[in-house]
Amino acid sequence: MKIPNADRYKTVSLETPDIDVARERALEHDADIRLRMKYDIPMFTPLFREVGRKYLVAQEARALRGEISTARHSKVRAIIEGALDRYVGSTHVHLIGDEFWGGYPAWRRYEGAGRIKCNGVREITDGMAQAFADREAERRTKVRRTLGARLRPIEVKPSKDRIIPIISDSTIRIEMSIFGAVMKYAIKKNYVSSNQRFDNRPKVKTVRRDAFTAMEYRNLNSVGSDWIAEADNPSSIWHRTVAYHMILIACNTGLRPAELRNLRWRDIMAAKDCEGRDLVVLFVQGKGKSRKVVAPKTVGDYLERIRILSKATESIDVVFTSITGKPAKTLYNSLVADLLKRAGLREGMHGEPRTIYCFRHSYATFRLDQGVDAYLLADQMGTSVHMIESRYGHVDIVKHADRILHGMAPALVE
Repeated sequence: MKIPNADRYKTVSLETPDIDVARERALEHDADIRLRMKYDIPMFTPLFREVGRKYLVAQEARALRGEISTARHSKVRAIIEGALDRYVGSTHVHLIGDEFWGGYPAWRRYEGAGRIKCNGVREITDGMAQAFADREAERRTKVRRTLGARLRPIEVKPSKDRIIPIISDSTIRIEMSIFGAVMKYAIKKNYVSSNQRFDNRPKVKTVRRDAFTAMEYRNLNSVGSDWIAEADNPSSIWHRTVAYHMILIACNTGLRPAELRNLRWRDIMAAKDCEGRDLVVLFVQGKGKSRKVVAPKTVGDYLERIRILSKATESIDVVFTSITGKPAKTLYNSLVADLLKRAGLREGMHGEPRTIYCFRHSYATFRLDQGVDAYLLADQMGTSVHMIESRYGHVDIVKHADRILHGMAPALVE
C-alpha cells in the first residue's frame, strides 16, 4: 500500500488464501492507515534503538533546562547505547513484550561482567573473554572519538582470568528502569499500545554500604601524617596534604564526590548553634540539587589549612584544586587509593576496592552509631529516610543496648 502524501510503501501480509477475506482485511488495513494519518499516529513502528535515540534527545533537553544533571544524562546514554542496544536495539518496539522484559536479568547476568566479587563469581570461556575485550575496545574507541580524537580502533587483549564477578542485581534493576522508561516514551509517542508498559522489576538484595570502623578511621588518621612526611618533593607534599584534609572533610560532612568537587570558597560560612558553639555551614551542590550542610568547627579548620596552601582562593574558586590552582577533577583519586593501601584499608569487608564514596558511608554509619535521628541525617546528607535505613541501618546494637532494652523487666529466674 502506498502511503498518501509520502514516497513510501507499507507491505502487510494478509495471511489468507481466500480472496474475499483478503479483500476485507485489505480494506481494514487501508482504514487503519487513514486513521493513523488523521490522528498523527506513526505509520511504521521504529526499532528500540531509534526510540532510544529520541528518548536521549528528550533527556538532553531536560539536562539543559536543569531538570536532571548532565551526569544522569550520560549514565542513561551509556545504558541505552550499551547493554540495552545489545539486547533489543534491533527489535521493533511493538514486538517487545513480557518475554523480552522478563528475560533481561538472565541475559544480562550471562552476557555481562560485574565490578566486585561480593555479588558472586562465575567462570567464562575463552570466546566470552574475547567478546568482553572486543566490547571494551569498542567502548574506548567510541569515547576517544567523541572527544574529537582521530585514531585507529583501540585493541584490548582479553584477560587471562576466567573467573569474573557477576553483574549485581542493583545494576540490573537500574538498567531495567531505563528500559521501562524508553518503553513509556514509546507509548507516549503512540509507537506502541499502553499494555506494553513494564513497571515490575526484579527484587534486589540489600547491599550494605562499605564504611570504616572506628578503629580503621583512627588508623587512617595516624597513618596519614606519616604518609605526608614520606613525600619526597614539594609538589607531592602539597597534594598529599590537601588530599588528606579532603578525606577528613568528607568523613565529617558526608559530602558526595560531586559535592566536594563543586564546593567553592563562597559556599563556606561560619555560624553558631543554639548553645553558642562554633560550627560551619556549607552550601553544597550535586546530582542537580543543592542544600545546606552543618559541620563541626574542625571542618572549618581543615578548610582553612587548604586555603593557606591554595593558589585559588577567590570566592568563586573551587576549594579542591591542583598545586597550580586548576580544579581537581579526580579529587586526588590515585592519592586516596595510595593512602588507603598504605593504611591497609584499600579493600573493604566485601573484598571490593574502597573509593572516595566510602567516606560518605562512614559518616552516615558514625552518625547513626551516635544516635542521630534518621530523618535529620537524611536531610543533612540529601537523601531519603528509606535509603538511610536500608543502606546504613547497621548501628552498633551493643552500644545502644540501654535504649533497646529500655522498659524490660529483669529476669525473674536465674
